[in-house]
This record gives sequence, structure tokens and C-alpha cells, in this order.
Amino acid sequence: MNQARLIHDAIEQLAALVEVFERRRDTLALQAGITVEQWRVMEEIARGTFMPSMFARRRESSAAGVSRTLRRLLDAGLVSVSVSGADRRHRKYSLTPSGARSLAGLTRSRKAAIRSVWMGLEPHEIEAFADFARKLVSAIETYSRRLRLRPRLARAAIVPAQVRA
Repeated sequence: MNQARLIHDAIEQLAALVEVFERRRDTLALQAGITVEQWRVMEEIARGTFMPSMFARRRESSAAGVSRTLRRLLDAGLVSVSVSGADRRHRKYSLTPSGARSLAGLTRSRKAAIRSVWMGLEPHEIEAFADFARKLVSAIETYSRRLRLRPRLARAAIVPAQVRA
């Protein structure tokens, strides 16, 4: 098989992997009665590092979207909120006992899936996959950064010419 076909086959396989991974994550969340986004929020709250604005920025989400997710979790009794003692402008989010049980069940299901799928692979296969994934992520991020720079450079080259005219 020539390199172009190999590349396209690899891209198709990666797309299939992403799709099956997302479907599995959706199924786990659905079984717990929540969405994947609610799951992500609950995980971060459980770590004690949750700040809605930072979460929105990292997830490339809107503050309003994160607020809706929090409201649904609060309404479902999975999360509670209190005013921070140090700074009354800040809110402290925590899992309720029901939220902690939900997250624990999700974690158990996820670990069982990992054991079932990944433990059947050879260590050298997992290592090769992880190495390849790191290289691919790095290459894609480098390419994306270059593309983001090009429009700025093109505008910078055009603006002085326009100013002179």
C-alpha cells in the first residue's frame, strides 16, 4: 500500500476510534443519568479544583453553558454550592453524597472497561500506541499554531501597504 493510502487508512481508523470512544463515554454517562459534560464537571469538582470560568476556557465552552450544566447538577441533587469563606464573590462547589455515589459508579464502570479492553493488549503495543499518539498530537498542534500565525502575518504585511495608500 502506498503512503497516501496508509495515511488515509490511519485517519479513518483514528476517526473510528474517536467515534467508538465517544459512544462508550456517552453510554457510561447515560447509565449514570448524566451527560458527558456533567461528568467532566463532577470529576473536576471532586478534585477540588473546579472554577467555572477556568473550566469554560479549557473546554472552549461558554460561561453560560457551564452555568447551565451546574444548574442541572444542582437541580438533580448531585452538586451543592456554598459561598467561599475567604472571598464571598467566589462559590465553592462540592459533590453531594448522591453525586459522589454517581461518580464512584462511573469510575468503577470506566475502570472495568479499561481492564476489559486495555489489559488484553501487550505492554509494547500500548507503549507504541502512546508514543505514536504523542507524536501525532504534537504534529497537529504544531501545524495548527502555524496556521493561526499565518493570517496575522498576512494582515501585518497588508496593513502597512494600506496605510501608505
